[in-house]
Amino acid sequence: MLCDLTQSYAPTGGGGISTYLREKRDYVLTHTPHHLLQIVPGPVDKITVNGRHVFVQVGARQVPGSPNYRFILRTNVVREVLATYRPDVIESLCPWVLPWTAIHHRRQFPETTLVAGYRTDFPNAHIYRVGEAKFGTTVARALRHLSYAYARRTYREFDWVYTLSEDARAALGRLAITHTDVLPLGVDIDMFSPAKRDPAFRRELGLGGDGPLLIYSGRVDNEKRADRLVTMFKRLPTDLGAAMVMVGDGKLMDKVRRMSSGLPVAFLGFEQDRGQLARALASSDIYVSAMADETFGVSVIEAQACGLPVVGVASGAMPDRVPAGLGLLGPVDDTRAMAANVQRLWAEDHDAVGAAARAHVETNFSWRRTFERLLGDIYPKAMRESAERLAGARVRQTQGAYDPALMPAE
Repeated sequence: MLCDLTQSYAPTGGGGISTYLREKRDYVLTHTPHHLLQIVPGPVDKITVNGRHVFVQVGARQVPGSPNYRFILRTNVVREVLATYRPDVIESLCPWVLPWTAIHHRRQFPETTLVAGYRTDFPNAHIYRVGEAKFGTTVARALRHLSYAYARRTYREFDWVYTLSEDARAALGRLAITHTDVLPLGVDIDMFSPAKRDPAFRRELGLGGDGPLLIYSGRVDNEKRADRLVTMFKRLPTDLGAAMVMVGDGKLMDKVRRMSSGLPVAFLGFEQDRGQLARALASSDIYVSAMADETFGVSVIEAQACGLPVVGVASGAMPDRVPAGLGLLGPVDDTRAMAANVQRLWAEDHDAVGAAARAHVETNFSWRRTFERLLGDIYPKAMRESAERLAGARVRQTQGAYDPALMPAE
């Protein structure tokens, strides 16, 4: 049995990890004989069994200021679920609390293999950036240093770690964590396709103009810098005839709606129907994102799969997702530059750029390729590492040395 364990799940408004969990479930059930246990936060404790898929929600309180996310603190419940199902491989998908729940479970059941997804370089992308804004550079640097110490202590306990970019892998390397791989994520290229374009989409939203229809899909919050998109939109000349669609939800929604008052901007909320999301993307003209710390950019490649060029920022994983010829990137938080890039891209052959983006995704990204790499390469490496660890621990035990990997946790 395989197991996914994460705090970063939301049934509505969810981001990349929620998509990953859904796609992994479909792949495992369709293409493998494995059972899959997925443990996520929810409003109440609930176990749903559907054939080989076991979906466990652990009752947790909402994250303050976030309407969609919850945070598990009742790790004893998670430990009970793990002890009941005894998964062969546990994949930890977030950095807080639950990785150590998995580690303590492995100490009780040493034959368990642990894999971690270091899906963002969180000490820099989250701790430092937030700390700098709230407390200043000196305090932020100290918090980042402590966070890297936590990351070093945590991820060295795992049998294998994957990142979503070479930059994040290099960050782990600086922590002397070298049992790592890069795992490219994917997109359903049949679902997300230029064929889903609907000429009536813009009219249905009541958006006039004959210029570019911009679109953003993702959380509407500070981390995604969603408010910068409205500021950028205000800098576009009126005679460009532009309009914008924002798909998603989050704690900045009220602010962004106020900022957009009187503008041709439509808010669709979180779109649970993937077919409708594909229709919205394919029926637009340019994908826009102000996110500075993108860890991979599933929403970006979904837009590219729909034939959209991208206007974004030259930071995080965005340069990897948008190489030359697939869009235009500018400085972080430079809304003037972003507006200029929208105008430049629209004036050029944006359809050709969008076609190149589609071809790029077809060649390089698919969920099947992602999970073939995960289950066919990364998991086997982790399992070999786990077997060697266990064999070494048994040798040390026979020689009279204490090894916590073979002892029950207290």
